[in-house]
Amino acid sequence: MMEFIHNHLTVALLIASLVVIIPFVIYYVITAKREHPKGLIAAALSNMGERFGYYIMNAVLVLFLCSKFGLKDTQATAIYSVFYMGIYILSLVGGIIADRKQNYKGTIMAGLMVMALGYIILAIPIMSTAGNIVWLLPLTCLALLFIAFGNGLFKGNLQAMVGQLYDNFEAEAAQKGEEELRIAKSKRDPGFQIFYVFINVGGLVAPFVAPLLRQWWLNVHNMNFNANLPALCHQYIAQGEAMGADALAKLNDLVAASSSVAIAPEQIGEFCQNYLNVFNSGVHFSFIASVIAMLISLTIFICKKKALPNPVKKAAAAAVEYTQEEKQAMATEIKQRLYALFAVLAIAVFFWFSFHQNGTSMSLFARDFVDTSAIAPEIWQAVNPFFVIVLTPIIIVIFAALTRKGKDISTPRKIALGMGIAATAYLIMAIFSNICGYPSAEEFKAMPEAQVEAAKAGWWILIVYYFFMTVAELFISPLGLSFVSKVAPKHILGLCQGLWLGATAVGNGLLWLGPLMYNKWPIWQCWAVFMGVCVISMGVMLGMVKWLERVAK
Repeated sequence: MMEFIHNHLTVALLIASLVVIIPFVIYYVITAKREHPKGLIAAALSNMGERFGYYIMNAVLVLFLCSKFGLKDTQATAIYSVFYMGIYILSLVGGIIADRKQNYKGTIMAGLMVMALGYIILAIPIMSTAGNIVWLLPLTCLALLFIAFGNGLFKGNLQAMVGQLYDNFEAEAAQKGEEELRIAKSKRDPGFQIFYVFINVGGLVAPFVAPLLRQWWLNVHNMNFNANLPALCHQYIAQGEAMGADALAKLNDLVAASSSVAIAPEQIGEFCQNYLNVFNSGVHFSFIASVIAMLISLTIFICKKKALPNPVKKAAAAAVEYTQEEKQAMATEIKQRLYALFAVLAIAVFFWFSFHQNGTSMSLFARDFVDTSAIAPEIWQAVNPFFVIVLTPIIIVIFAALTRKGKDISTPRKIALGMGIAATAYLIMAIFSNICGYPSAEEFKAMPEAQVEAAKAGWWILIVYYFFMTVAELFISPLGLSFVSKVAPKHILGLCQGLWLGATAVGNGLLWLGPLMYNKWPIWQCWAVFMGVCVISMGVMLGMVKWLERVAK
């Protein structure tokens, strides 16, 4: 009965989500065709396919590393952290390659093929054993390197191509008059928002894929899903009866609940091996879906690439003579702009450190502390892109209304407010976890199964968390890019945009700290640390607002 509910509720949630977002997607498509340059939808669809394949893998990566190799949470999240950091660092490399070769389209296609190779390696269903883990785990990490490098070749260069679409769009409008140019320039920000929405359409659907395929494969083998069983199976295979009476009793309870046929005590070891094999094979099948998504994205891009321009190098400016005083004033202004840029980048590091816990600490929290008998923990990562799609037009309308009333909020102030909203998300998590009396994750998982199930939280807490974090994202992520474009000295604009990616990479490189606290401290203290980071960042940002507003003028 439970597996019936699990499968059908997952499908129902997917259908309901699609029903809600389809009107938004139709609106964006119609708007793009009427008001934006040709090629925007082609670029957005290519990106949506790639992001769909990427988010299938991203939704399950930490939990997959734990279930396949028996890694501890801290080990799996350390790999995830390095991988996520590598994606942004390698985006700089991908940009440099495309700039030097002046072949953006070829670089993008190469990126899709390299990513497909990485997913193909991940899709190979090889059971991890004590004998092959010494090469199978490095092979898995190599596959992640291919995905990160392919993403680096693809990600920034497609965005640069979209930017060139609007450069050309504005140049054509300039030939028609100043009013046409003004209108054309006003389309760039909404155009990138449309592009961003399609990213999140892929991100919304992707987290449903792996749980559905995994549950289907478990059902084929008369098994049921249980997020906590793989860790105990690995422990039994490694330690046998020496794992302890409490852990053994918990394992027996979960085995009885996860098998459609009776399992005798002497068959526990064999069942554990089979369960891990079937459980992880279902996840491997989802990586095949990622390969298919890469091929679809590549096909769309190849068919529509003629509608997309190659970014062009800026023409060299004519030589101009400046006085010594003018040179000093220009040097001072550039220094001020760079100081402002690095101040905002420092804030961005702490935001991404807090926000991207959705793939580490929050995934583990959904697995360990939330009742996932009906909804798999990976699916909760679909909540963020759902809110992005639904909330983006609301945020745009609110900001536009404030501007019309002469109450425009500056970009630095919006970023500070975003950090405050992120702090609110973790404040709610801290209060909730404290009221529930949750210990550290390690202590919680060691409790008797009946006590654990009785103490688990309802799904609503994840909805609340992701709502506030998504609003924070909409205040910080696109607006941070806007601020960088305003303050960056024009002769190093590309480098400064790269520094934004670098700040994101640094934040991602710190992600492993979250699961470390999560497993060792009472959970409310873990969330309180993230809340404190966001509050301090907000305070620092508010203290710099007036200076940043002057520099950005």
